[in-house]
Amino acid sequence: MTRRTDKADKARARHAELKRILEERRREILNEVQEKMRDVRAVGASGEGQGVLDAAETTEADIQDDIELALIQMKSETLHRIEEALARLDEGTYGYCNECGDEISERRLRALPFAVRCKDCEEARELEELRERHQPGRRSAGYLLDLN
Repeated sequence: MTRRTDKADKARARHAELKRILEERRREILNEVQEKMRDVRAVGASGEGQGVLDAAETTEADIQDDIELALIQMKSETLHRIEEALARLDEGTYGYCNECGDEISERRLRALPFAVRCKDCEEARELEELRERHQPGRRSAGYLLDLN
């Protein structure tokens, strides 16, 4: 009975710790997104009365706006992944690999709290994606060689 209680206590403690990590990361990202949005608004408001910008200044400002927007979008996607991870945590499926079902290491979850695969399965997936990206190039090169 004690062994079962110890396991249950460890599982509850792990659940609480992982939830704390996810919620802390969510708060950090929300704060970053809100700060970026305030910065963008402040720059937009202050830039309205500064007169006409030349082409180079306009291009630079557009690039900076695009970068800011991309950063906000990336943070938003990360928030969505954290929300999904919190839902998996409540379901009891968080911390387990979607591919092999093994437990994802706590070290990996601390580094990437919304990870859905263990390190080995993620590496295998990345290798497969890399192969798929390079295969069409080989086929088209071979196809061109056959025509000559």
